[in-house]
Amino acid sequence: MRTIEYLSAPANVSMADTWYEIASIDHFWIRRRFAVLQRLTGGMIEAAKEMAEIGCGNGLLQRQIEDAYGREVTGIDLNEYALKQNLSTKSRVCCYDIFQEEATLRERFDVIILFDVLEHIADEDRFLEALMFHLAPGGHVLLNVPAGQWAYSEYDVAAGHVRRYTIKTLRAAARRNQLEVKAWSYWGLPLVPTLMARKLWLMGKHDQSKIIKAGFDVRTTTINKILGALSRCEVIPQTLLGTSLMAVFREWPPRMRAL
Repeated sequence: MRTIEYLSAPANVSMADTWYEIASIDHFWIRRRFAVLQRLTGGMIEAAKEMAEIGCGNGLLQRQIEDAYGREVTGIDLNEYALKQNLSTKSRVCCYDIFQEEATLRERFDVIILFDVLEHIADEDRFLEALMFHLAPGGHVLLNVPAGQWAYSEYDVAAGHVRRYTIKTLRAAARRNQLEVKAWSYWGLPLVPTLMARKLWLMGKHDQSKIIKAGFDVRTTTINKILGALSRCEVIPQTLLGTSLMAVFREWPPRMRAL
């Protein structure tokens, strides 16, 4: 079990704990998400001075970055259940509420990763304003969100999603908060039929744990491999359609660093 630094008290978040019981470093979706990140960001991770992941959960992305780049990523979350399962091996793991705006973390990180978090937040602007407190002037935000409000389903409700995104709605959120989209891509195009099938299959169901399990658990190694191969059948970046949307935000215009 990882040592957790308690900068804030743990708190309930809009995220189903069942997801952490299913998501693993070998899950095809987790692996594909990381591959898209590598394709979209180029050398940004290697060049970063200090990175943080807000909403790190059980540390899958932290571990992937550690293994692939040998870099540490400070993990931030309020979900103590997830933090206790964090798989990172050398990165800092913090229970911390970004609205607290801890003075030692002001403008600390030149790269902040926000993967599958913003869709859980009712007040995007207030959340992004708090995030900006922690971002170094001229820094970048790497963001992933579920794509297409048309795909919103019982799974999204069970997972705690408030919304799904298009590039238009994501750009609007960025512009309101001193950010601009530097690069972006939909991804998961080959998985769109499975997303639609999931929406139909889960229609009318209400048990949160069963919905998350039915919607995300691949059940067997063979199915995981098949879906992994299928998910790679697209070129990144692509602007057509996808089950997810990834973007690189940069602060614009850049602030002067606080004295």
